[in-house]
Amino acid sequence: MKRSNLLKLVLLAIFVAIGVVISPILRVEGMCPMAHLVNIVCSVFLGPWYSLLCAIMIAIIRMAFMGIPPIAITGAVFGAFLSGVLYRVSNGRLICAVLGEVFGTGVIGAIASYPVMTLFWGRTDLTWFFYVPSFIGGTLIGGSIAFIFLLALRKNGLLAKFQRELGAKVYDKPAKRAAESAK
Repeated sequence: MKRSNLLKLVLLAIFVAIGVVISPILRVEGMCPMAHLVNIVCSVFLGPWYSLLCAIMIAIIRMAFMGIPPIAITGAVFGAFLSGVLYRVSNGRLICAVLGEVFGTGVIGAIASYPVMTLFWGRTDLTWFFYVPSFIGGTLIGGSIAFIFLLALRKNGLLAKFQRELGAKVYDKPAKRAAESAK
């Protein structure tokens, strides 16, 4: 197994562990901002598919051991995947990763949660947009923290270094030039 693949799997496991552990600790009723932080950071480090896998694993563990309803899955997968896709399509703009999480979870995931909660959980007192305000609020909080964290990593060159170690595409041009001039 290549070193970068092993690092990706280890980092994925770390993201899943962090997501499971901090989600009940740093939680506001109806919001889980730290899950969005993990989704965005995982998207930037590993890409959309790993981020999607991470969100699914965190949701399944939380549902199995913490009694969280199925919106743990619908509220996570769309934002996690869209965050990684928009980050790549925008050539590494961090704000696009955050916007992907906000739109994917805050709008798509929130609306997709209505039929899941109605059909499988028996909640008949909901509307299609019931979850939108709390999901958007949670994504804005977690997204802001992720943006500040990733911006700090980018500023000191660690983001590009981590991405290179993971075998991911490095979008940070100033860091690329500094690394090439150091050779």
